Amino acid sequence: MVVNLSKEFITEKILAFFPEKKLARKTKAPLWQIVKAIIYRLKTGCQWRELPIQSFFDEVLICWQTVYYYFNSWSESGIWQKVWIQFLAHEKSCLDLSSIQLDGSHTPAKRGGEAVGYQGRKKSKTTNALFLTDKNGLPIAMSPPFAGNHNDLFEIESHFQKMLADLQLSDISPDGLFMNADAGFDSKKLRENCQKMGIIPNIDHNKRNRKKLIIKIL
Repeated sequence: MVVNLSKEFITEKILAFFPEKKLARKTKAPLWQIVKAIIYRLKTGCQWRELPIQSFFDEVLICWQTVYYYFNSWSESGIWQKVWIQFLAHEKSCLDLSSIQLDGSHTPAKRGGEAVGYQGRKKSKTTNALFLTDKNGLPIAMSPPFAGNHNDLFEIESHFQKMLADLQLSDISPDGLFMNADAGFDSKKLRENCQKMGIIPNIDHNKRNRKKLIIKIL
């Protein structure tokens, strides 16, 4: 399987937003091929050492460690995030913002990491993150990762504000957006944050919260 991205697309839609100083060592391999190999790895989830190097590099053959070096270097320097924000601003006309969706995702992290915790439902160590997507499920914002032993409402205020800040940097105003979310996000604080930003929250009510409210009243 090879990611179907052309040289022109990667050059015009991704590399065009890279800063002039790439903050990484030089290589004889074309950068667009390195980016394509990175996207393949992120899309398939294969091990770095299992990258089909010969499928991506036809002029200069490099090792998988070099591909990983560029991915890690660009991640630590914040280049990927800057590229994403600029790309989203440039292509926002392709998004369907008649509604947005908020949800969380637990990713297994069996070898550990910076934000890892044991998640009983997954029966493994996971990392959690929140995502905002457009109506068609295209991602438009992501929270910082946090340990999987926490639920989706963990530090929801700061995570939600971070996602909205990235949207605004992408020239997407939260004012007037209609946001859907499941009962896992039933929170008074989250609804208040939505109202402050002009977002219309359509959040399902959590039955457990209702039971707790009834007990308090009684």
